[in-house]
Amino acid sequence: MPEAILGISAFYHDSAAALLVDGEIVAAAQEERFTRRKHDPAFPTNAARFVLGEAGVAFGDLKAVAFYDKPYIKFERLLETYNGFAPKGLASFLASMPVWIKEKLFMRHMLKEEFGKLGPGSPKLLFPEHHLSHAASAFFPSPYEEAAILTVDGVGEWATTTIGKGSGNAVAILRELHFPHSLGLLYSAFTAFCGFKVNSGEYKLMGLAPYGNPDSDRVAHWKERIHAELIDLRDDGSLLLNMDYFAYATGLTMFYSGKWESLFGIPARQPEENIGQEHMDLALAIQQVTEDVVFRLAETARELTGCRKLVMAGGVALNCVANGKLIRRGTFDDVWVQPAAGDAGGALGAALAAWHIGQDRERRPATPDAMQGCYLGPEFGPVSIARTARRHAAPFTRFDDFDGLCAAVSDLLAKGNCVGWFQGRMEYGPRALGNRSILGDPRHPDMQRKLNLKIKYREGFRPFAPSVLAEEAANYFELDRPSPYMLVVAPVAGQRLNPLPDGYNDMPMYERLYVQRSDIPAVTHVDSSARIQTVSADTNPRYWRLVNTLLDRHGCGLVVNTSFNVRGEPIVCTPEDAYRCFMRTEMDCLVMGDFLFLKQDQPTWSEKENWRDTFELD
Repeated sequence: MPEAILGISAFYHDSAAALLVDGEIVAAAQEERFTRRKHDPAFPTNAARFVLGEAGVAFGDLKAVAFYDKPYIKFERLLETYNGFAPKGLASFLASMPVWIKEKLFMRHMLKEEFGKLGPGSPKLLFPEHHLSHAASAFFPSPYEEAAILTVDGVGEWATTTIGKGSGNAVAILRELHFPHSLGLLYSAFTAFCGFKVNSGEYKLMGLAPYGNPDSDRVAHWKERIHAELIDLRDDGSLLLNMDYFAYATGLTMFYSGKWESLFGIPARQPEENIGQEHMDLALAIQQVTEDVVFRLAETARELTGCRKLVMAGGVALNCVANGKLIRRGTFDDVWVQPAAGDAGGALGAALAAWHIGQDRERRPATPDAMQGCYLGPEFGPVSIARTARRHAAPFTRFDDFDGLCAAVSDLLAKGNCVGWFQGRMEYGPRALGNRSILGDPRHPDMQRKLNLKIKYREGFRPFAPSVLAEEAANYFELDRPSPYMLVVAPVAGQRLNPLPDGYNDMPMYERLYVQRSDIPAVTHVDSSARIQTVSADTNPRYWRLVNTLLDRHGCGLVVNTSFNVRGEPIVCTPEDAYRCFMRTEMDCLVMGDFLFLKQDQPTWSEKENWRDTFELD
């Protein structure tokens, strides 16, 4: 009988479930996609039911359930932290302790109650440590027999950063940095100071950094201030934070506003306020500091392990700007980043740790990796799509051959239309990789503005990623390897770039943004870079055929690819989610499977309540 292990992450943010059958990744999904609550922290009942159903495994037949961290050690860290910082933090202590004592301290009992919703049975319950789960998620699905492992995030139980080595079916943790000293929490504090939401807006800070003036005395001064007052950075990448400036250890906020405002000479930005050049410069300063820390950690990992390959996980591993620069530095011959690098990926890592380490099972590295393109979520066939169309009396055209559909969609893209593209299995992790995506032609000068303001309803400064045919990537970008998971930023190829106007770095944000920097302006960020997804015919043949058709018919081997959702909404999961999002926005077309819906043909869309109130702005 096949042996199945269920991995769970829950109760902090980005809850998820993942299932292994005989060590193979069969299914994985985040709870938010089912509940439509972004970053949903609740026990992933819906996701767990999905992954079990996808594998045809009853809950009672599981070999084990692995939870992604050790709650008792986390509770120990909270108690020791409050004790160490007393009398500070009384309000936070009084707010958190009743929850811990009532629920989280009795996690095993609480989990078993949740398991009762999944069916009868009592599989063995395992608790690998948080950063071991991250390390397992990075190494075991990677294509390497042996690799250095770097995990960097906010905090798990005690660890905030680890360096390890993976070999065969074993993971050894060699170095740890402990709370409250955390690169992830440092970056999150700057995220909050610049007016973005912690555990959600860090990627906005990364996207804002290129608007900073790299030649500015202010950027250099603020970097000096960060090093002089906030962090003590060592040559090996370890750091100590000056906790006189940070409130997260015992408080309900990330930083002490008065001290930060005095240190940087500017007030903390409030959410939705205008973004000034000072915020852009501060974003650039902390991005450069973060990159320096990551580079030092990577050098240390190389020295400790002697490995020529590196794998990474943890929230900081989603900083694709740092990833791209790390690759170009050549510290390692190759770098592989877990595409679900954050806490959602902890579910997968916990299951993999239970299988390979707990069960001592053999590991056979797969090529290009074991993640199956990250297409591990639910899929919906023509019956489900037709049912959605009938429910909304939605006219459509159904194509008998996929080549005909690709020809029609490529023509629509070339005319400047925005197309919702809903195909196959939903992606696992934070990125839409061509199965739950909104697409556009990157050559259109207004495409970036249209997608941000009329479809995503989000801040206009935010960049978009290209999905480029793997065979064509070198014609568009300075990239010498695949980047299937949109986790690497690289420069746009020089022959694609246009000369920049004099005084470019001193221009206001939106004047810079709308300068036509290249012949693919919708995916060229203000620093002439792009966050790249390479598309392979082996991994996603339908998506590859669409982009290849655009190349054949219109001479463009890439598309703009952004996640199929609006601001504050999780990526769509079902045909109903997709049609609703299509009708709520100014998207021009929707493709679900072989069905093409044109906005101009659809009935008038109305809702009793303002749908924008449904989603909390992230």
